[in-house]
Amino acid sequence: MSYFTETMGNLLHQTAFFNLTWGNFVMILVACIFLYLAIAKGFEPLLLVPIAFGMLLVNIYPDIFAAPEQMSNGVGGLFHYFYTLDEWSILPSLIFLGVGAMTDFGPLIANPISFLLGAAAQFGIFGAYFLAILMGFNDKAAAVSIIGGADGPTSIFLAGKLGQSGLMGPIAVAAYSYMALVPIIQPPIMKLFTTKKERAIKMQNLRPVSKLEKILFPIVVTVIVCLILPTTAPLVGMLMLGNLFRECGVVRQLSETASNALMYIVVILLGTSVGASTSAEAFLNATTLKIVALGLIAFMFGTAAGVLFGKLLCFITKGKINPLIGSAGVSAVPMAARVSQKVGAEEDPTNFLLMHAMGPNVAGVIGTAVAAGVFMAIFGI
Repeated sequence: MSYFTETMGNLLHQTAFFNLTWGNFVMILVACIFLYLAIAKGFEPLLLVPIAFGMLLVNIYPDIFAAPEQMSNGVGGLFHYFYTLDEWSILPSLIFLGVGAMTDFGPLIANPISFLLGAAAQFGIFGAYFLAILMGFNDKAAAVSIIGGADGPTSIFLAGKLGQSGLMGPIAVAAYSYMALVPIIQPPIMKLFTTKKERAIKMQNLRPVSKLEKILFPIVVTVIVCLILPTTAPLVGMLMLGNLFRECGVVRQLSETASNALMYIVVILLGTSVGASTSAEAFLNATTLKIVALGLIAFMFGTAAGVLFGKLLCFITKGKINPLIGSAGVSAVPMAARVSQKVGAEEDPTNFLLMHAMGPNVAGVIGTAVAAGVFMAIFGI
C-alpha cells in the first residue's frame, strides 16, 4: 500500500500544476491571445502560430528549452538546439534566402525612389537607438532599437552578432509581434499624418521591368552593399541569392525549394524556438517590458517617418505619389504593403496601391539589413 501511495504521489508531483508560477499562467494567457490573433483574425499566422505554441510549451514544461548543463543526463531540451541555430545566425540567413526567392523586386526597380521611402522608414531604428541609450541600455541599445524595422530575422541576427543572446528572445518576440500587428498599429498613424485627399491619390502604372534588369539587380545590390558593409553579407547575400534563384530562370527547383519547403521548415524551427525563449522568468521583468515598449515606439516612429517622407515626395512631385506607400518602408513584407493598399482603398475602392507600396516594402528589408550592418560597423564587429 505504501508503495502504491508513494508511486501515485510521485506521479502527481510530476504534473505541471505543482511547478507553475503566476508568471507562467500569464505567459500561457499571452500565448492563447497570440493563437487567437493568428487563427481567428489572420494576423501573420505563419509567424504567430509557431511562436505562440513555443511560448505555451515552455511555460508548461521549462525543460524543453533547457541547456545540456542544466539537465542531469547532459542532453538539452528540443528547443535549445533550435535556438542555437538562431544564435549562430543560420536560421535568420535562411529566412532571408526564402524571402528573396518569394519576392518580386520589380516594383522597386521600376520606381527607384522607393529606396528613399525605405530608407526614411529606418528613422525609427536610429531614433530608438538614442532613446534606448537614454533609458540605460547603453551597449544593448543597438540590439533593442533594430526592432523598429519590424524585421524578426534581422533583429535575431544583430542581437547574436552583438553578443546579446540573453535579450534575443524578447527582442525577437517583440519584432515578430509588431510584424503581425501591422494592420492594427499602422492605420491610425497613417491617417493621422495624411489628409483624405492625399490618401485618395492614384499613382501611375509602373513601367514594365525587363528580365535582364531583374537578373542584374540582386548581383549589383550584393556587390555594392557588401563592399560598403561586408558584415551584411549573410543577410543581404542570402536575400539576393534567393531572388537570383527566382529571376534567372535556370534553377527553378532551387527557387521552389527556397521559397516553399525550406522556408516553411525554417519558419517552424525559428518560430517555436523564439516562442520558447519567453519563459515567465525570462520575459516578465522590467528590462523585457522596456524592450517591448521601446520596440513599439521605434516601429511607430518608423511608420510616421515613412509617411511624412511620402508627403514630402507628394509635394515635390505635385501629387504624383500617395504618401501612404511610405508606411510600407518597414520590413514587414508583404503585410505593410497590404495595409497601404487597404487604407488607400478605404478612401477610393478603385485605388490600387499594392504594387507601388511593394517598392518601399522590399527596400525596407534591404534598409533594415543595412542598418544592422551600420551598427556592426560602429561596434567593430
